[in-house]
Amino acid sequence: MKIKRILYLGYYLKGLDRKKLAKFLSFASRSTGISRVGLFFSAVAAVFKYNVSLLDYFLFRFYELSGEERILWAGTGFMFEYQKKMNPDKVRSLLEDKLSFHDRYGKFTHRGFASLSQITEKPELAQNLIDKPAGKLVLKDSLGQAGKEISVLESQGLSPSDLIDKMKAGNFDLVEEFIVQHPEMKKLSDSGINTARLITQVNEGSVEILAARLRITIDSFVDNLAAGNAAAPVDPLTGKVNGPAVFSDITKSDITVHPRTGVQILDFQIPFWEEALAMVKEAALVVPGNRSVGWDVAFTSRGPLLIEGNHNWCKILWQLPVKQGLKPELEKYL
Repeated sequence: MKIKRILYLGYYLKGLDRKKLAKFLSFASRSTGISRVGLFFSAVAAVFKYNVSLLDYFLFRFYELSGEERILWAGTGFMFEYQKKMNPDKVRSLLEDKLSFHDRYGKFTHRGFASLSQITEKPELAQNLIDKPAGKLVLKDSLGQAGKEISVLESQGLSPSDLIDKMKAGNFDLVEEFIVQHPEMKKLSDSGINTARLITQVNEGSVEILAARLRITIDSFVDNLAAGNAAAPVDPLTGKVNGPAVFSDITKSDITVHPRTGVQILDFQIPFWEEALAMVKEAALVVPGNRSVGWDVAFTSRGPLLIEGNHNWCKILWQLPVKQGLKPELEKYL
């Protein structure tokens, strides 16, 4: 185990966002009176003792927690091991590749799409997408992660050759019909699609809902926390927000009202909730070999639809909104 944690530390250091680490170190030092050097070495020690990353130490506010509290948090190392076990390589690829996802889960995605090769071969497919009433298209890298490699394109006046050229120029290989979200979701924020993250666990043939979170866009057309957005806990039984929304930037305060629209976040009711629950439970059994999946669900005036399923769903989005370490919730499935 010690050798594995050394390798993990090397991985964390290699991919470390040093600017973010410096920001978190300064904030935690001001909050606690502990030196930046002392906090850094405490974070390194936590890598070995609690199987977390260096940034996890600050995101989970380990500098404020006792050892008994720290051990409850599922960190990067633990989640990597858990998700590899729950979602083996041979089946997780169906979730990684957005084109494969559309093909396998088309019953739940409810929107037009095409690959670059398809519209190059058949320009009429491109024209069909261009003519969709939303007036926009979404360009993606089919293997992109965490909201990266995505662009929203105005489709008015666009020709199939224009679309092909823009996709090639941006290294996009997937184009999708733009989602027009439910009026209540748009009222909350119209800068991007606000989605619910529903995490399912297949357990002995049945599907359990591990958690529900509302991802709220704030001046961003993607809803990921890493893009500066917020996330709030949701009562999985009712679909109602039952706590403040949080940021992954530890220097930002929680919010109960959207800072741009003024809409109340606390007690916000997500529409079509029962339908969304039924949908993800059905989707979870399409490929039951993927036992633990974080589904991103959008809501339109006609009902919910799937955007994607994540085999490596985010432990930050899962735990930060409830301000609680939830590792015991997963350990019971091991």
